[in-house]
Amino acid sequence: MRILTRTIAVAVAATTIAASAACSPPEKESESSGSGAASATSAADLGGLDKLVEAAKAEGELNVIALPPNWANYGEIIKTFGDKYGIKVNSAQPDGSSQDEINAANQLKGQGGAPDVFDLGATVATANVAMFAPYKTEKFAEVPDNLKDPNGAWVNDYGGYMSIGYDSAKVPAPASLDDLLKPEYKGKVALNGDPTQAGAAFGGVQMAAIAKGGSAEDIKPGVDFFGQLKKAGNLLPVDPSSTTIQSGQTPVVFDWDYLNASEATKLATWKTFVPQGAVLGSYYVQAINKDAPHPAAARLWQEFLYSDEGQNLWLKGGARPVRAEAMEKAGTIDKAALEALPKVSGDPVIPTEEQNTKAKEYLSANWTKTVG
Repeated sequence: MRILTRTIAVAVAATTIAASAACSPPEKESESSGSGAASATSAADLGGLDKLVEAAKAEGELNVIALPPNWANYGEIIKTFGDKYGIKVNSAQPDGSSQDEINAANQLKGQGGAPDVFDLGATVATANVAMFAPYKTEKFAEVPDNLKDPNGAWVNDYGGYMSIGYDSAKVPAPASLDDLLKPEYKGKVALNGDPTQAGAAFGGVQMAAIAKGGSAEDIKPGVDFFGQLKKAGNLLPVDPSSTTIQSGQTPVVFDWDYLNASEATKLATWKTFVPQGAVLGSYYVQAINKDAPHPAAARLWQEFLYSDEGQNLWLKGGARPVRAEAMEKAGTIDKAALEALPKVSGDPVIPTEEQNTKAKEYLSANWTKTVG
């Protein structure tokens, strides 16, 4: 999200989650801790932030899940939190999906290895609001109202836009999607996964659809565009990774801008481009497992993530933190990291669940026969 447009961008997705939250049953107090942290809806309930820190240190551990170290700078975030508070962070299934997080919470409920916190895509978050414990961090008021549940059951945390990453030493800088159809890009364009299964690839097709006159739900123009790429011999049948990018095997990659931006730290010639007028956003949701085995540490983790320090660590990783506007006003944002974000032009689009469902129906029926 560009800083000044994020509030508008996330409104639709956030409203969808809010509707689910309003219909969800009352939260049940976790029985995993006798400290009172399991029912705390703010640090004040425990006597203040210092008391929360004390309780979290007494627990000594935090279970996180599906947080790849190179995703939005989570490697540094986890290390910084652990070092700061002397809490051991157990990171499970770093390459797992949002649904894997929910599955693990259900399968390990009542056990010490269950996830304490969730970092979820909006679709999965919407379907599982009843599993979240309401909690308001000290910075809760600085998160725009439409980007959070009013009771703190969930809060948007960071996000980004679909983009095109490219190795400027191997291909000319694209100025539009149509540039990728040129001979200079033959055998050089990769989509991050199968769009019928992978969210990033699906986003790439939606972004192309918007750029070619379609919409988030009318993705025929996007599917047709990738069909053209395939016919031109420009689309690579390779699932890109840091290894393929650094080796030069995939010199052009469709992926979220914060993931493409992170590759520039490993390859100096790697650039990130968001096509004008095709700004497709996707933002994540932070929540506490109501059955967290370490409820105090879970709440302290939230305090850390929404603090200036935590928000700037996400920003350092190329993600766009939810408190960016407030931090800009207060002068606490990392200006260098902010300026390093890919430039965005045009009104951002955040697909609704209904739009995604319609788009996926078309994709399922037409992707293979159009692109193969």
